[in-house]
Amino acid sequence: MSLDPAMPWLRQYTPGRPTAPPIEHGDALSLFRAAVARAASSPAIHYFDTTLSFAEVDAQSDALACALLQRGVTRGDRVALVMQNIPQFVIALLGSWKAGAIAVSINPMNRERELALLFADCAPKAVIAHENAYREVIARVLATTPVAIVITTSELDYQTRHEPRLLAGISRYRADGVPDFAELVAAHRGEEPPPVAFDSSDTALLVYTSGTTGLPKGAMNSHGNVAFTAQVYRDWIGLAEGDGILGIAPLFHITGLIGHIALGLLIAGPLTLAYRFEPSVMLDAIRERQPAFTIGAITALLALMNHPEARADSLASLKAVYSGGAPIAPSLVEQFEAKFGHYIRNAYGLTESTSPATVCPVDKRAPVDPLFGALSVGVPTYRTDVRIVDAETAAPLANGEAGEITIRGPQIVSGYWRKPEATLEAIREGWLHTGDIGVIDADGWLYLVDRKKDMINAAGYKVWPREVEDVLYSHPAVREAAVVGVPDAYRGETVKAVLSLKAGVDVTTAEIVQHCRERMAAYKVPRFVEFIAELPKTVTGKILRRELRG
Repeated sequence: MSLDPAMPWLRQYTPGRPTAPPIEHGDALSLFRAAVARAASSPAIHYFDTTLSFAEVDAQSDALACALLQRGVTRGDRVALVMQNIPQFVIALLGSWKAGAIAVSINPMNRERELALLFADCAPKAVIAHENAYREVIARVLATTPVAIVITTSELDYQTRHEPRLLAGISRYRADGVPDFAELVAAHRGEEPPPVAFDSSDTALLVYTSGTTGLPKGAMNSHGNVAFTAQVYRDWIGLAEGDGILGIAPLFHITGLIGHIALGLLIAGPLTLAYRFEPSVMLDAIRERQPAFTIGAITALLALMNHPEARADSLASLKAVYSGGAPIAPSLVEQFEAKFGHYIRNAYGLTESTSPATVCPVDKRAPVDPLFGALSVGVPTYRTDVRIVDAETAAPLANGEAGEITIRGPQIVSGYWRKPEATLEAIREGWLHTGDIGVIDADGWLYLVDRKKDMINAAGYKVWPREVEDVLYSHPAVREAAVVGVPDAYRGETVKAVLSLKAGVDVTTAEIVQHCRERMAAYKVPRFVEFIAELPKTVTGKILRRELRG
């Protein structure tokens, strides 16, 4: 193993594994074709009481591709997928690729203004969406932003259990003149689309992100990006052929697209889906389907831990549990391990890095940064370089200095869809400038301090919200915590903490403040503390600090 002093993280790699394994597939569709070739009869998707084999998913995605081609989809067209975690999402993703198209993953909870912006940007040739999303939002968007092909589907399809905790009150809605997904697939059953081949540089996905500033931008995740990061998950964690995956993350998010779908295709393992995240349903799904791996937001994992039905053996089938998208307070990892016996390992990446850029080795426990108190988000993965640079000048900084995290590797997108200026700002000479502040220590571990825009300037002192949040999470009454800067006539800004508490536990503002005073400098201690029942979050589980600044 190389001991390149510029890459101290190589010392953390799992012994006996190559530091740069050969890349096996050049495109995402090849992952699926290879899985079908060797495991056609194996389960590909579990959805409540239904299981689809790889052969069945292959046949249905062939049929959908033929339906799209017949209706005018051509190579390079965009197909918008506006769906939750249902089998149709996976089938539509594969069918889009088989038609030569680019799949655009879109949050089905977007409202009219948001969807109109996205449709205007990517100009989809086709939209495949939930019936109710079409009725409530999409139909109005199409009145001003027409789309040639619209297909609707229902979360009630592909199952007969009708899980009341999730599906109660949902009914079918068939819009006049809008074809149904299942009926289209049945009508084209047995047809095969013409062969299509992709280069690794061809765009596989447009995944929208706000990035560091501004309106949403479509990150162009290439087929090579997708194939590489799927292999990172498999090789880094040591997952075996046929291992099952629990679909906690939304499939329209980059974590779900790579850490659930693409990974499952690579290892020919079944992906367990359950429409939307609901902790008791997920606990039942784990017991029923016995998945080996999951990755999801820390808020979702904590919801499993805090659910009254959770038992010590609830996660017994899992070989590894990872979280991504945000740093994790060490105290939460300790609580989770005490409950389930699983140590949560963290990963760090962005939509623009096609999911993981740094990952905690599966055989190690992440260290805690002594300065900021944050649990490390791992070390740079295979073929990946991470540098910390000055946030203003982009000059490289030494190990141990806090600055902007920049990433270079096979997972970095080529840019944003039709936004050359934004691309040049974010990706410079192959380096993705993330907008996140971090530190790399002498052993190669990366610590995520915070977003540049979230830093609080209190009377000239820098306060990173993440550090204060980690201290708050160490209080036994705190379930969720968010720290923001609020205006202050004397200090310019001051620190505010917004907390939700664990069930049946109470605590006073004075007790919270005293807890912080004992553990950090006075200028970092919250001057205001607010208690609310539930912190606002994105659909992927990230806490929305911007909604708490009022």
